[in-house]
Amino acid sequence: MSDATPTPTATPERPQLPAQSPPVDPAETAVAGDKAASAGRLSWWRGDGGDGAKRNLGLIGVLAALIVVGAVTKPDLYGDPNWVWNNVLAILQLASVVGVVTVGMTFVIIGGGIDLSVGAIVALAGVWCTTVATQSYGAGGMIFTALAVGICVGLVNGVLISYGRLVPFIATLAMLVAARGLAASISNKQTQVSSSTFINDIAARKVIGIPILVYILGAVVLAGWVVLNRTTFGRRTIAVGGNPEAARLAGINVRRHTMLLYALSGLCCGIAAIMLTSQATSAQAAMANLYELDAIAAAIIGGTLLSGGRGTIVGSLLGVIIFATITNLFAINGLSIEAQNMVKGGIIVAAVLVQQFQFKSVTRLLARNRVTTAT
Repeated sequence: MSDATPTPTATPERPQLPAQSPPVDPAETAVAGDKAASAGRLSWWRGDGGDGAKRNLGLIGVLAALIVVGAVTKPDLYGDPNWVWNNVLAILQLASVVGVVTVGMTFVIIGGGIDLSVGAIVALAGVWCTTVATQSYGAGGMIFTALAVGICVGLVNGVLISYGRLVPFIATLAMLVAARGLAASISNKQTQVSSSTFINDIAARKVIGIPILVYILGAVVLAGWVVLNRTTFGRRTIAVGGNPEAARLAGINVRRHTMLLYALSGLCCGIAAIMLTSQATSAQAAMANLYELDAIAAAIIGGTLLSGGRGTIVGSLLGVIIFATITNLFAINGLSIEAQNMVKGGIIVAAVLVQQFQFKSVTRLLARNRVTTAT
């Protein structure tokens, strides 16, 4: 007889019971709830919303300081309430055209791009809408042409950057040169006079004592704020600028969205072209010179990160008003444009340095204090 080897019998596995969580102390729960509530109350101050509010308050402080400088240097003018009111309107009217361009630039920079061609687009749209053929269609045809030219050129920028994989700096720099050249070719290097009474009256008319240009600026800023803060398009813009790869994995069509951002910038340039043409009652290829630098500088002053992912429309508007106030302040004091440009350059450098080191030390100090308090 041979020894029979017993065959193993399968035994059913015992089901794994869920791990028992330790009993929760009601006192610890209450403490955790108080900490969460405190963090929620302070999140506005420590988070992005708080940073934006603090930055805007700082910009308002800069404006107040400029007003004080004006009152000290020209007390006779600032002592006249009528002059002060008219001067405020003049500053807002001066900031209106660049302000509209800056709204579009803010969206582009938040989305991780840059647009060096905005001034050239304004010039091209202005020249194209003031040709004899376009003016024959009346004010409606001129407005439609300016907006269409701005959007189309912006779309070309967006296609080159999104689908042509060109670096935004190179693509928009090439468009700057090309658009200026096309504007000079269309106008034959001549100034084209606007014969439309409706267009020319936009800069001359006032409603309740406020120029129409200021209302246009307010409408564009309000629309930009709503789009950026209250729509899916705005949230996607922040996501694309903050982390394009994460935005793509989240289901956002990054290429299409980037193209639309440049089209939006072109639309703002078309609106600005009508406003600038109304102010000068004419258009030429050299108009809107260096507007791209003014718009970028205003956006940076307002807290928009050059790396993308963060920015505010209100901050950009305050940046535009600050530069317009500096220009006005230098003008009433009879100072040179060269000195004005040097001051602007210093402000831009200071704003970039503040962006690099903004609130880092304060945040670390608060975190260290929280850890010390907890222990």
